Amino acid sequence: MITHTRILVAASAVGAMLWAGTGLAQQEGEMPPPAVTVVTLEAEDVTLTVTLPGRVVASAEADLRPQVNGLITERLFDEGSVVKEGDPLYRIDPRSYQAAVAQAEASLAQAKAQAESARRDAERVAALRDRRVASEQNQDSAIAARDAAEAAVKAAEAQLQAAQIDLDRTTITAPIDGVIGLAQASQGALVTASQATPLAVIRRIDPVHVDVTQSAAEIIRWQRQGAQAALPEGADRTVTLHLADGTEFENTGSLTAAEPHVDETTGVVTLRMEFANSDNLLLPGMYVLAEIPQAQLQDVILAPQEGVTRDRRGRPVAMVVNDENIVEMRQLEIVQDRGNSWVVREGLEDGDRLIVAGFQRIGEGMPVTPEERGEEPPADEAAAPQEEGAAPEASEGATDGEQSAEGEAPPAEPTGEDEEAAAAGQGEAASTEQAAKEAAQDDDTGN
Repeated sequence: MITHTRILVAASAVGAMLWAGTGLAQQEGEMPPPAVTVVTLEAEDVTLTVTLPGRVVASAEADLRPQVNGLITERLFDEGSVVKEGDPLYRIDPRSYQAAVAQAEASLAQAKAQAESARRDAERVAALRDRRVASEQNQDSAIAARDAAEAAVKAAEAQLQAAQIDLDRTTITAPIDGVIGLAQASQGALVTASQATPLAVIRRIDPVHVDVTQSAAEIIRWQRQGAQAALPEGADRTVTLHLADGTEFENTGSLTAAEPHVDETTGVVTLRMEFANSDNLLLPGMYVLAEIPQAQLQDVILAPQEGVTRDRRGRPVAMVVNDENIVEMRQLEIVQDRGNSWVVREGLEDGDRLIVAGFQRIGEGMPVTPEERGEEPPADEAAAPQEEGAAPEASEGATDGEQSAEGEAPPAEPTGEDEEAAAAGQGEAASTEQAAKEAAQDDDTGN
């Protein structure tokens, strides 16, 4: 009788263990597919741009250098001010040049008097020659003297003009409109004609030029794409400028010229752009980044960067949800980045649902529950009570410190009461199993 009772207890313990395993299996089988956040993609035409480093350059620049020797007697400008073409900037002591002008004027007057005398002599000799009183030789000599005197007048006039030019150069004027820099010579300084050091520099900075460099290899790559990627007629060809502090310059510019020469040392080509600069924000020498449109692609995908990863070979890949809510892996061909997105030419199509969050519990071929990013969850799911201590978890994949609006519910975690009950059940099962073993041993002993 005792043996029979012990056998029944052992059988009950085994049955309890089998029931517990069946219950856990049923609980795991009833778990819904994991939720993922998706973005429905749309094909669009995208203008490809290239960002190149460059420097701001004045659209015109002039060095002020004296063209005559002398002492500076006056500086007529404020450093850093705007000057107009023809404005007087420096004055050099003019006295010696005034004297040279006076001397040239006197020489001219003397030459004119001599020329007048020679003209009259030639006329008298011509009259005598008509009456056959003067010889032909006398007439030729008189004509030659007259011509020489007239040439002397022209030489004196040229000397006077040169002296006047030197006198005018004692006042140094602005050759162009622009902003004048710091003065490199002060009143009383001795300057010489065409000296190496300029007295000041004038730069025109409205409009202003930006010179950037692009590698010859990249230019060839763009050109070989041909008409497929060429900008169509009427496309926006404006150039955007990014300043050193990361901000965007308020005015857009245009590409005006390209150097038809590749630098032998660096292998780059210089491109020049022009920008309006009425507030003088851009100054020559500034480092900038120019974003230049170079091609246009049709029917490409802008994929959020948080939805694109790389495989073990470093190739870009993405996960999408197909019509049956099964995860598919796609290999991508990325052209370039555009803000927070990738420009994808191959691998994604219009209408694809790209997974952007919830990667931790999914894999290729797994069923999932897609939730469109930005949509509210269904009312019945939002109102359903959370059983067995389940808590929502913030979705992964958000970029730039932002979290996705959708949450993902992880598997239910046992509460304290459940843990105690499970522990008690396990202890009871262990005790029952031990009792069954002891009963079997006693039965063997009795036999």
